[in-house]
Amino acid sequence: MKIRFGPAGIPLSCKGRTLKDGIEDIHALELNAMEVQLVRAVGECMENLDEIKELANELDVQLSVHTPYYMDLAGDAEMMQKSVDNIKWASEVANKMGAKYVNTHIGIKHLKDDKKTMDLVIKNVRQIRDHFQKQKLKCKLGLETSGRQQVFGSLDEILAVCKRVSGVIPVLNFAHIHAYEGGALKKTEDFQAVFDKSQKVMGKKQFYTHFSGVEHEEGNKKRCTPIKKGDMRFEPLAECILDNPNYEISIISGSPLLEHDAMYMKVILDRVKAKREAKSGKNGKDESEEKE
Repeated sequence: MKIRFGPAGIPLSCKGRTLKDGIEDIHALELNAMEVQLVRAVGECMENLDEIKELANELDVQLSVHTPYYMDLAGDAEMMQKSVDNIKWASEVANKMGAKYVNTHIGIKHLKDDKKTMDLVIKNVRQIRDHFQKQKLKCKLGLETSGRQQVFGSLDEILAVCKRVSGVIPVLNFAHIHAYEGGALKKTEDFQAVFDKSQKVMGKKQFYTHFSGVEHEEGNKKRCTPIKKGDMRFEPLAECILDNPNYEISIISGSPLLEHDAMYMKVILDRVKAKREAKSGKNGKDESEEKE
């Protein structure tokens, strides 16, 4: 089992604000992933990419990149092309810094016809995927699930695109899925169902995910919150992860507390694991005593 935890951005506690400072701080915090937010790091991303790649490899910090947040792959022609170009640019930045994934939102559903919207999204995603192949980029394009009804990206929609465009992966934002489905992720089985759906489409047991607390209403995310303040608990996800030791999972904290909640999730996972081991040891002892 390989599990990575990290924040969506440079740690809040980091005294320096460069990507290199952020990578060093993440390693010092005993975390091992960071999602670079291009909207906040455009200037530096044009420089020192080789050094960033070398440092991340040396410290075993898995990098990913998130495109600028406003994307529109299902709108008017000008905005669609601008969004496509932005994602292509982000992918080249990601590839140069050795990032494993470049993740993006899809954008608002402008058309009332769901089939036409889907066809338009697939056309644009395929164009971006073809750019990855033509440029021989090693990073993967990730499509993030949406937390709002008017934004393209329910879990089923994202998986449908990934099924029709090879080489593209789903980004499982659990806070968004939870909000979109009206607070559906409560039990271990609920999280397992999400993984099973994704694996059925992708054929792999490698997952890139986001987790945070979330305030939501009528199928729409209002805001991300610290984990302790949301109605979606991390413990059931931790149980699910431990039930599947062959999974490889990256869990990015999208909480306002960033690295604090990344470390909090790691603590919860360790706590759940320790309880399981203690229970297993007790049961083994009880069985031994019965045999005597």
